[in-house]
Amino acid sequence: MEHDAWRKANLGRDEWVYVWADGIYSGLHGAADRLCALVVIGVNARGEKHFLAIEDGVRESTQSWREVLLGLKSRGLNAPKLAVGDGAMGFWAALEEVYPTTRQQRCWVHKTGNVLNYLPKRSQPKAKKALHDIWQAETREDARKEFDLFVDTYEAKYPKAVECLVKDRDELLTFYDFPAQHWQSIRTSNPIESAFATIRHRTKRTRGCLSRDGMLHMMFKLGQCAEKSWRKLRGFAHLADVIEGVDFINGIKPSTQNQAAA
Repeated sequence: MEHDAWRKANLGRDEWVYVWADGIYSGLHGAADRLCALVVIGVNARGEKHFLAIEDGVRESTQSWREVLLGLKSRGLNAPKLAVGDGAMGFWAALEEVYPTTRQQRCWVHKTGNVLNYLPKRSQPKAKKALHDIWQAETREDARKEFDLFVDTYEAKYPKAVECLVKDRDELLTFYDFPAQHWQSIRTSNPIESAFATIRHRTKRTRGCLSRDGMLHMMFKLGQCAEKSWRKLRGFAHLADVIEGVDFINGIKPSTQNQAAA
């Protein structure tokens, strides 16, 4: 099958800089047979985004993600500079085993939804604005101030909401160490979410008609079609600096003079 051949393709020809990971639940609705596809998208040194993995997983478990990452490593995937995903996944434990040098960025869209779930409906709009103020801050220092303000505002009445946010504090702000031109792409796992919006629409119409392998193959084929319309990463010229290990400060590359002085 086409999907099987794609799953074995060599990834070592490219330098992979960023990866996004997520577990996508399909329209398969057998009693214990709901398919969770473990999906990884990567961007290479030229700024081109590609699906790297679309695999059958078990509730986003660490073991399932370990198998996916070991498979990618065996196909030549280098250690990416940054991985982006939802904090609830077993992905992070697996990443630390397989690619321990890869930096971690938690998805702000997932985190916002998870935090708001601990708040009553009437409080959610104001809290959402407060969360927005954190990740929209110009500098890490400003983001930390907004972070502290959120904690002070909600900790007494809604400790679980604050706990949900605080446990990933550092990993939510990693993006400040990368080019500002890339922030829009690396603060969330939206590249996967947007790609699967159309795929979900198509798979809903066929649920009940396909096996697990059939559903995975359909996801793969639809993914390949979606990939053709993807644009290069905004600000892709800065990927060379990321690969070289340039330390960006609040999204800005230090000037040559500053680096010489250091």
